[in-house]
Amino acid sequence: MNTSAFAKGGSSPFDFFSFDFTAPQPTQDADLLRHLSFIPGLKEILMVRQVHALEHATVWVLSASKNFQARTRTPTSNFQVDNELLGGLSTERGFYLYGEVNISNLRRAVTLARHRLTNGEWDLAVHPRCGTNASVGMLLTAGLAVGMHLLLPRGPIEQLIGLGLAATTAAELAPDIGALAQRYLTTSIPFNLEIENITPTRDLWGRQAYFVEVQWRE
Repeated sequence: MNTSAFAKGGSSPFDFFSFDFTAPQPTQDADLLRHLSFIPGLKEILMVRQVHALEHATVWVLSASKNFQARTRTPTSNFQVDNELLGGLSTERGFYLYGEVNISNLRRAVTLARHRLTNGEWDLAVHPRCGTNASVGMLLTAGLAVGMHLLLPRGPIEQLIGLGLAATTAAELAPDIGALAQRYLTTSIPFNLEIENITPTRDLWGRQAYFVEVQWRE
């Protein structure tokens, strides 16, 4: 899962270039917190990123469960199945899970999701229905629309065409750029999360949910 910059029995300055900087490292967030602990709110930010990844992975695991596949008559396979009836909301203390889920199945799914994430299945941290994708889409649309407005003639027809091109281009680019934003900005592999408890609850808006509580561990 992880690569090492130095081979056993010696080292070379050229080994530096073979190091995989994109691969998540088990101690990366703990080391960052240790060196930058003076920054207010850093631990909460790191917690939210790890919880966010665990939330996504849990939804993937639940979506691919045999019960869901039986209801949709989807044969068991290796590709990821998305159950749009499930959703989540991450906080620095854990995440809310929305949808009709048996709590026993949820407990198993959360444990399995964390295990799979920390053992190399990093793609589970990215989900197409994440709010990050919507935010990226809006930012792209706004940026491209401003660019078209400045580049094209000021006539109403030209401006409408430019706005349409901006919206279409943003819609095409948003899924891929959103996935990159999730992978490197809004999620992090939950190497430092310990699952504490799972309880039925209601969120701030009164919606029924399960709350998966976690704790930070070094």
